[in-house]
Amino acid sequence: MNWQRIVPHIWLEEKAVEAGRLYAEAFPDSQFLSHIVLPDTPSGDAEVVNVEICGQLFQLLGGGPLHAHNPSISYMVSFSDKKELDRSWEKLQEDGQIMMPLDAYPFSERFGWVQDKYGVSWQLMYAPHAEVQRVTPALMFTGEQAGKAEEAAAHYMALGGGEMMEGHFMRHGSGMEFDEEGTIAYARFSVDGSQLVVMDSAYPHGFSFNEMHSLIYQGASQEELDRAWEHLSADPKAEQCGWLKDRYGVSWQVVPVEMNDIMERADHEQLRQLVQVFLPMKKLDVDEIKKAVSFS
Repeated sequence: MNWQRIVPHIWLEEKAVEAGRLYAEAFPDSQFLSHIVLPDTPSGDAEVVNVEICGQLFQLLGGGPLHAHNPSISYMVSFSDKKELDRSWEKLQEDGQIMMPLDAYPFSERFGWVQDKYGVSWQLMYAPHAEVQRVTPALMFTGEQAGKAEEAAAHYMALGGGEMMEGHFMRHGSGMEFDEEGTIAYARFSVDGSQLVVMDSAYPHGFSFNEMHSLIYQGASQEELDRAWEHLSADPKAEQCGWLKDRYGVSWQVVPVEMNDIMERADHEQLRQLVQVFLPMKKLDVDEIKKAVSFS
Protein backbone atom coordinates (compact mmCIF):
# COMPACT_ATOMS: atom_id res chain seq x y z
CA MET A 1 0.00 0.00 0.00
CA ASN A 2 1.47 3.34 -1.06
CA TRP A 3 1.69 6.26 1.35
CA GLN A 4 -1.29 8.59 1.02
CA ARG A 5 -1.31 12.31 1.61
CA ILE A 6 -5.11 12.27 2.12
CA VAL A 7 -6.84 9.45 4.02
CA PRO A 8 -10.66 9.23 4.19
CA HIS A 9 -11.99 9.09 7.76
CA ILE A 10 -15.49 7.83 8.59
CA TRP A 11 -17.18 8.25 11.99
CA LEU A 12 -19.17 5.08 12.64
CA GLU A 13 -20.38 5.51 16.22
CA GLU A 14 -20.27 1.97 17.70
CA LYS A 15 -19.84 0.00 14.47
CA ALA A 16 -16.27 0.76 13.36
CA VAL A 17 -14.92 -2.78 13.77
CA GLU A 18 -17.97 -4.39 12.19
CA ALA A 19 -17.91 -1.97 9.25
CA GLY A 20 -14.17 -2.43 8.77
CA ARG A 21 -14.60 -6.18 8.48
CA LEU A 22 -17.47 -5.75 6.01
CA TYR A 23 -15.46 -3.41 3.78
CA ALA A 24 -12.44 -5.74 3.86
CA GLU A 25 -14.72 -8.52 2.63
CA ALA A 26 -16.84 -6.48 0.22
CA PHE A 27 -14.07 -4.98 -1.92
CA PRO A 28 -11.25 -6.62 -3.88
CA ASP A 29 -7.64 -6.09 -2.76
CA SER A 30 -8.83 -5.12 0.72
CA GLN A 31 -7.95 -6.11 4.27
CA PHE A 32 -8.65 -5.28 7.90
CA LEU A 33 -5.38 -3.78 9.17
CA SER A 34 -5.67 -2.81 12.82
CA HIS A 35 -7.97 -2.04 15.73
CA ILE A 36 -6.84 0.51 18.34
CA VAL A 37 -8.68 1.55 21.49
CA LEU A 38 -8.02 5.12 22.67
CA PRO A 39 -8.90 5.28 26.39
CA ASP A 40 -10.45 8.19 28.27
CA THR A 41 -11.59 10.35 25.36
CA PRO A 42 -14.55 12.73 25.89
CA SER A 43 -16.85 9.99 24.52
CA GLY A 44 -15.22 7.20 26.54
CA ASP A 45 -13.01 4.57 24.96
CA ALA A 46 -12.86 5.32 21.23
CA GLU A 47 -12.10 2.68 18.62
CA VAL A 48 -9.82 3.48 15.68
CA VAL A 49 -9.91 0.98 12.83
CA ASN A 50 -7.54 1.02 9.87
CA VAL A 51 -8.73 -0.82 6.79
CA GLU A 52 -7.34 -1.12 3.29
CA ILE A 53 -10.01 -0.75 0.58
CA CYS A 54 -8.90 -1.56 -2.97
CA GLY A 55 -5.31 -0.91 -1.89
CA GLN A 56 -6.01 2.44 -0.19
CA LEU A 57 -6.01 3.31 3.50
CA PHE A 58 -9.27 4.29 5.22
CA GLN A 59 -9.65 5.09 8.90
CA LEU A 60 -12.89 4.41 10.79
CA LEU A 61 -13.76 5.82 14.20
CA GLY A 62 -16.08 4.33 16.77
CA GLY A 63 -16.60 7.43 18.88
CA GLY A 64 -20.24 7.29 19.95
CA PRO A 65 -23.27 9.18 18.56
CA LEU A 66 -22.65 12.46 16.73
CA HIS A 67 -24.61 13.26 13.55
CA ALA A 68 -26.52 11.38 10.87
CA HIS A 69 -24.64 10.21 7.79
CA ASN A 70 -25.56 11.80 4.48
CA PRO A 71 -24.24 11.64 0.87
CA SER A 72 -22.46 15.03 0.93
CA ILE A 73 -19.29 12.93 0.89
CA SER A 74 -19.44 9.59 -0.89
CA TYR A 75 -16.74 7.27 -2.20
CA MET A 76 -16.30 6.56 -5.92
CA VAL A 77 -14.93 3.08 -6.57
CA SER A 78 -13.58 2.27 -10.03
CA PHE A 79 -13.70 -1.35 -11.25
CA SER A 80 -12.09 -3.01 -14.24
CA ASP A 81 -14.01 -6.26 -13.68
CA LYS A 82 -17.82 -6.34 -13.78
CA LYS A 83 -18.01 -9.47 -11.63
CA GLU A 84 -16.01 -7.78 -8.87
CA LEU A 85 -18.28 -4.73 -9.11
CA ASP A 86 -21.41 -6.89 -8.85
CA ARG A 87 -20.00 -8.77 -5.86
CA SER A 88 -19.20 -5.52 -4.03
CA TRP A 89 -22.65 -4.17 -4.87
CA GLU A 90 -24.37 -7.22 -3.39
CA LYS A 91 -22.40 -6.92 -0.14
CA LEU A 92 -23.00 -3.17 0.25
CA GLN A 93 -26.70 -3.07 -0.63
CA GLU A 94 -27.66 -5.69 1.97
CA ASP A 95 -29.80 -3.87 4.57
CA GLY A 96 -28.80 -0.62 2.85
CA GLN A 97 -30.57 1.80 0.50
CA ILE A 98 -30.18 1.97 -3.27
CA MET A 99 -29.86 5.60 -4.40
CA MET A 100 -29.22 4.91 -8.11
CA PRO A 101 -29.85 1.35 -9.35
CA LEU A 102 -26.98 -0.67 -10.77
CA ASP A 103 -27.54 -0.12 -14.48
CA ALA A 104 -26.21 1.42 -17.69
CA TYR A 105 -25.97 5.24 -17.75
CA PRO A 106 -24.65 7.71 -20.36
CA PHE A 107 -21.40 8.10 -18.39
CA SER A 108 -20.85 4.39 -17.64
CA GLU A 109 -22.16 1.08 -18.95
CA ARG A 110 -22.40 -0.14 -15.35
CA PHE A 111 -22.88 2.19 -12.39
CA GLY A 112 -24.74 2.19 -9.10
CA TRP A 113 -24.95 4.41 -6.02
CA VAL A 114 -25.74 2.70 -2.73
CA GLN A 115 -25.91 3.73 0.91
CA ASP A 116 -24.76 0.81 3.05
CA LYS A 117 -26.37 -0.26 6.33
CA TYR A 118 -24.09 2.10 8.27
CA GLY A 119 -25.21 5.12 6.20
CA VAL A 120 -22.01 5.38 4.13
CA SER A 121 -22.50 6.17 0.43
CA TRP A 122 -20.60 4.37 -2.33
CA GLN A 123 -20.62 5.03 -6.07
CA LEU A 124 -19.52 1.89 -7.95
CA MET A 125 -18.50 2.35 -11.56
CA TYR A 126 -17.20 0.03 -14.26
CA ALA A 127 -14.32 1.96 -15.82
CA PRO A 128 -11.82 -0.54 -17.27
CA HIS A 129 -9.69 2.01 -19.11
CA ALA A 130 -9.79 4.93 -16.69
CA GLU A 131 -6.45 5.70 -15.08
CA VAL A 132 -7.88 6.96 -11.80
CA GLN A 133 -7.49 6.33 -8.10
CA ARG A 134 -9.50 3.20 -7.32
CA VAL A 135 -11.39 4.76 -4.40
CA THR A 136 -11.88 8.53 -4.37
CA PRO A 137 -13.75 10.76 -1.89
CA ALA A 138 -16.44 12.72 -3.77
CA LEU A 139 -17.60 16.03 -2.24
CA MET A 140 -21.05 17.31 -3.22
CA PHE A 141 -21.49 21.08 -2.85
CA THR A 142 -25.15 21.74 -2.22
CA GLY A 143 -27.37 24.06 -0.19
CA GLU A 144 -25.43 27.19 0.81
CA GLN A 145 -22.30 25.71 -0.80
CA ALA A 146 -23.89 25.07 -4.22
CA GLY A 147 -21.89 26.69 -7.01
CA LYS A 148 -18.62 26.63 -5.05
CA ALA A 149 -17.17 23.30 -6.22
CA GLU A 150 -14.79 24.86 -8.75
CA GLU A 151 -13.55 27.41 -6.23
CA ALA A 152 -13.09 24.63 -3.66
CA ALA A 153 -11.11 22.47 -6.09
CA ALA A 154 -8.71 25.35 -6.72
CA HIS A 155 -8.41 25.94 -2.98
CA TYR A 156 -7.59 22.30 -2.28
CA MET A 157 -5.11 22.04 -5.16
CA ALA A 158 -3.28 25.04 -3.68
CA LEU A 159 -2.31 22.80 -0.74
CA GLY A 160 0.50 21.70 -3.03
CA GLY A 161 1.20 19.56 -6.06
CA GLY A 162 -2.38 19.72 -7.32
CA GLU A 163 -3.76 19.63 -10.84
CA MET A 164 -6.98 18.90 -12.70
CA MET A 165 -7.08 15.48 -14.35
CA GLU A 166 -7.49 15.63 -18.10
CA GLY A 167 -10.76 14.14 -19.33
CA HIS A 168 -12.40 14.29 -15.88
CA PHE A 169 -14.17 17.66 -15.94
CA MET A 170 -17.77 18.40 -16.85
CA ARG A 171 -20.00 21.46 -16.42
CA HIS A 172 -23.75 21.71 -16.11
CA GLY A 173 -25.42 22.72 -19.37
CA SER A 174 -28.31 25.09 -20.00
CA GLY A 175 -31.93 24.38 -19.15
CA MET A 176 -31.25 22.63 -15.83
CA GLU A 177 -34.08 22.95 -13.32
CA PHE A 178 -31.83 23.82 -10.38
CA ASP A 179 -28.19 23.92 -11.44
CA GLU A 180 -26.71 27.07 -12.92
CA GLU A 181 -25.21 26.68 -16.38
CA GLY A 182 -21.43 26.47 -16.22
CA THR A 183 -21.14 25.18 -12.66
CA ILE A 184 -19.23 21.95 -12.17
CA ALA A 185 -21.17 18.74 -12.58
CA TYR A 186 -18.03 16.66 -11.97
CA ALA A 187 -14.31 17.31 -11.65
CA ARG A 188 -11.45 15.06 -10.53
CA PHE A 189 -8.13 16.51 -9.41
CA SER A 190 -5.03 15.63 -7.42
CA VAL A 191 -3.58 17.01 -4.18
CA ASP A 192 0.00 15.86 -3.58
CA GLY A 193 -0.68 12.54 -5.29
CA SER A 194 -4.08 11.87 -3.72
CA GLN A 195 -7.24 12.39 -5.78
CA LEU A 196 -10.52 14.08 -4.90
CA VAL A 197 -13.76 14.58 -6.80
CA VAL A 198 -16.07 17.61 -6.49
CA MET A 199 -19.64 17.98 -7.73
CA ASP A 200 -22.15 20.85 -7.62
CA SER A 201 -25.85 20.24 -7.03
CA ALA A 202 -28.26 23.10 -6.41
CA TYR A 203 -31.13 20.64 -5.99
CA PRO A 204 -32.63 21.09 -2.47
CA HIS A 205 -31.16 17.95 -0.93
CA GLY A 206 -31.54 19.12 2.66
CA PHE A 207 -28.11 17.99 3.83
CA SER A 208 -24.64 19.46 4.15
CA PHE A 209 -21.11 18.48 5.17
CA ASN A 210 -20.60 17.31 8.76
CA GLU A 211 -17.97 15.56 10.88
CA MET A 212 -19.19 12.04 10.06
CA HIS A 213 -16.86 12.18 7.07
CA SER A 214 -13.54 13.99 7.20
CA LEU A 215 -10.28 14.00 5.29
CA ILE A 216 -7.02 13.28 7.07
CA TYR A 217 -4.16 15.37 5.69
CA GLN A 218 -0.87 13.73 6.65
CA GLY A 219 2.08 16.05 7.18
CA ALA A 220 5.68 14.82 7.07
CA SER A 221 6.93 17.67 9.29
CA GLN A 222 5.65 20.36 11.64
CA GLU A 223 6.15 22.86 8.82
CA GLU A 224 3.78 20.88 6.59
CA LEU A 225 1.20 20.66 9.38
CA ASP A 226 1.46 24.41 9.99
CA ARG A 227 1.06 25.21 6.30
CA ALA A 228 -1.96 22.92 5.83
CA TRP A 229 -3.61 24.19 9.02
CA GLU A 230 -3.18 27.82 7.99
CA HIS A 231 -4.49 27.08 4.50
CA LEU A 232 -7.55 25.06 5.52
CA SER A 233 -8.87 26.22 8.89
CA ALA A 234 -11.73 28.72 8.63
CA ASP A 235 -13.71 28.21 11.85
CA PRO A 236 -11.79 28.69 15.14
CA LYS A 237 -14.67 27.09 17.09
CA ALA A 238 -14.15 23.82 15.20
CA GLU A 239 -10.41 23.57 15.95
CA GLN A 240 -9.77 20.68 18.32
CA CYS A 241 -7.33 17.74 18.54
CA GLY A 242 -6.08 18.28 14.98
CA TRP A 243 -9.62 18.66 13.59
CA LEU A 244 -10.76 21.74 11.67
CA LYS A 245 -13.44 22.94 9.29
CA ASP A 246 -12.60 24.70 6.06
CA ARG A 247 -14.44 27.63 4.46
CA TYR A 248 -16.94 25.21 2.84
CA GLY A 249 -17.78 23.31 6.02
CA VAL A 250 -15.72 20.23 5.13
CA SER A 251 -14.00 18.63 8.12
CA TRP A 252 -10.28 17.83 7.97
CA GLN A 253 -7.78 16.31 10.35
CA VAL A 254 -4.23 17.61 10.00
CA VAL A 255 -1.97 15.00 11.59
CA PRO A 256 1.68 13.92 11.52
CA VAL A 257 2.31 10.96 9.24
CA GLU A 258 3.81 9.11 12.22
CA MET A 259 0.55 9.28 14.19
CA ASN A 260 -0.93 6.02 12.97
CA ASP A 261 2.29 4.09 13.55
CA ILE A 262 2.56 5.53 17.06
CA MET A 263 -0.99 4.45 17.90
CA GLU A 264 -0.49 0.96 16.50
CA ARG A 265 2.74 0.40 18.46
CA ALA A 266 1.62 1.93 21.77
CA ASP A 267 0.33 -0.13 24.70
CA HIS A 268 -2.71 0.85 26.75
CA GLU A 269 -0.84 3.17 29.13
CA GLN A 270 1.05 4.87 26.29
CA LEU A 271 -2.21 5.42 24.46
CA ARG A 272 -3.74 6.93 27.59
CA GLN A 273 -0.79 9.34 27.86
CA LEU A 274 -1.07 10.17 24.17
CA VAL A 275 -4.77 11.01 24.50
CA GLN A 276 -4.13 13.28 27.47
CA VAL A 277 -1.45 15.15 25.51
CA PHE A 278 -3.37 15.76 22.29
CA LEU A 279 -6.83 16.41 23.80
CA PRO A 280 -6.05 20.03 24.83
CA MET A 281 -4.35 20.80 21.51
CA LYS A 282 -5.96 22.53 18.57
CA LYS A 283 -3.25 22.22 15.92
CA LEU A 284 -1.15 19.16 16.73
CA ASP A 285 2.45 19.54 17.90
CA VAL A 286 4.65 16.77 16.48
CA ASP A 287 7.36 17.01 19.15
CA GLU A 288 4.89 16.91 22.03
CA ILE A 289 3.13 13.89 20.55
CA LYS A 290 6.43 12.02 20.17
CA LYS A 291 7.38 12.87 23.75
CA ALA A 292 4.08 11.47 25.03
CA VAL A 293 4.95 7.97 23.82
CA SER A 294 8.50 6.70 24.16
CA PHE A 295 9.40 3.26 22.83
CA SER A 296 12.30 1.36 24.35
